Amino acid sequence: MPEIPPSPRRLAFLGTPDVAAGTLRALVAAGFDVPIVITRADKRRSRGGAGEASPVKVAALDLGIPVTSKVDDVLDAGVDLGVVVAFGQLIKPHVLDVVPMVNVHFSLLPRWRGAAPVERAILAGDAETGVCIMRLEEGLDTGPVFVCERVPIGPRATTDSLRRELADVGTRLLLDQLRGGVSTPIPQSGEPTYAAKIESSDLEIDWRRSAGEVDRVVRAGRAWTTFRGARLLVLDGEPVAAPSGSGDPGALTGIDVATGNGAFTLITVQPEGRRAIVASSWVNGARVAPGELLGS
Repeated sequence: MPEIPPSPRRLAFLGTPDVAAGTLRALVAAGFDVPIVITRADKRRSRGGAGEASPVKVAALDLGIPVTSKVDDVLDAGVDLGVVVAFGQLIKPHVLDVVPMVNVHFSLLPRWRGAAPVERAILAGDAETGVCIMRLEEGLDTGPVFVCERVPIGPRATTDSLRRELADVGTRLLLDQLRGGVSTPIPQSGEPTYAAKIESSDLEIDWRRSAGEVDRVVRAGRAWTTFRGARLLVLDGEPVAAPSGSGDPGALTGIDVATGNGAFTLITVQPEGRRAIVASSWVNGARVAPGELLGS
């Protein structure tokens, strides 16, 4: 693999979402030369409609930086280093053999290697996570790390809020490495765990679980249950002590839902095919009959 220059100045940037766009803007503001940005191809909104650009593409065009969706274009960009932040694609070996790359990874490696480290940390009930700046190699997040920083996971942290916090920490660590001279990376140590891509089934609420476990699923984002055969998104809520006579798991007492241990208060929900709504308004409109359960 090619050596990383001690003080790289000319960077390729590979990323996709909002949090990556913030890092791109910070690199440019810090005076680094970014001649090329690589991001996902525009998403088609509908047949015949205009494509939807990624947040990183929007930021790059605003900064006047050429954008491509082809990773191989980095080979001819004449860069010292590639910087990867939430890119969403594996970089193939023939590219890594030519262009050294570092990744801002949102976990304390080797815990939560893979596609969804933030969501998996919340779902697992981890008390902390962090950010590692790592050298990219062919394996899935197996490369040596330059620096890591721990970040507590607050009791009300969501995937979105925690990812924003980690992105800020990661951007600071990255800039420190690039400005101060890239340090010598050290191999990862410890037992690896893998953060598989989040599937819809991971976010289905099982009301037989404890209120705390339900809460973690909701905070992971896009949690869902069913009511009268239709899907109901639970966008916000919080665990509470179970009200008296709360009934079987999934039973509603006002906006409180009985769980296997405790209850969960609904705050914001989104019925299938409708906009998000305050839970109390949904309950009033649904006219829940005695014995009806969420998730059945």
